[in-house]
Amino acid sequence: MLLLALDTATPAVTVALHDGATVLAESRQVDARRHGELLLPAVDRVLAEAGVKLDAVTAIVTGVGPGPYTGLRVGLMTAETFGSALGVPVHGVCTLDGLAYAAELDGDFVVATDARRKEVYWARYSGPRTRLTDPAVDRPAEIAEQVAGLPAVGAGALLYPDTFTDARGPEHVSAAALAALAAERLAAGQDLDPARPLYLRRPDAQVPKNYKVVTPK
Repeated sequence: MLLLALDTATPAVTVALHDGATVLAESRQVDARRHGELLLPAVDRVLAEAGVKLDAVTAIVTGVGPGPYTGLRVGLMTAETFGSALGVPVHGVCTLDGLAYAAELDGDFVVATDARRKEVYWARYSGPRTRLTDPAVDRPAEIAEQVAGLPAVGAGALLYPDTFTDARGPEHVSAAALAALAAERLAAGQDLDPARPLYLRRPDAQVPKNYKVVTPK
């Protein structure tokens, strides 16, 4: 097993290589505006650090969000392209699950990432491997009662301390955690999710109103 994992659902552009037992190499850069520019060089660095050629990879793991449309699609399209070129499966893992796994918390807690528009993407967990609720997008004040008193990880929790009163890191997802979680699930014979994006709302970019239509003469 040699898993190439990547995620662009948060401001972190993160890539990792995992051999089924340990992380061989990883890269993470935080820049919400340069996902497309940073991802492929990060893949090259990780492969070079591990001394592995791309054609040795046996599966691709990609974070499927939830996340903003523009950033998330960069990772998903790249994963699908690699999978098609190499003829290997492409597995999806919820980005919130990767954060929960990396947090290594016992008991109930919340994962929340920044959804912009003064909202968060979030889900509730029991331990690092069990998600109790479907991912959702809400304003923090709207879920205050549901998350009251619970530990919370992720950039969304850190942004809104009035709602997430026990906020902590990790701030962004790590591809190393995604890869380790995927490897664990595969070793246990569990089916992984397809690489389909979790878009929980419309893209931020909208067609402007009252725009002028020009017809050719």
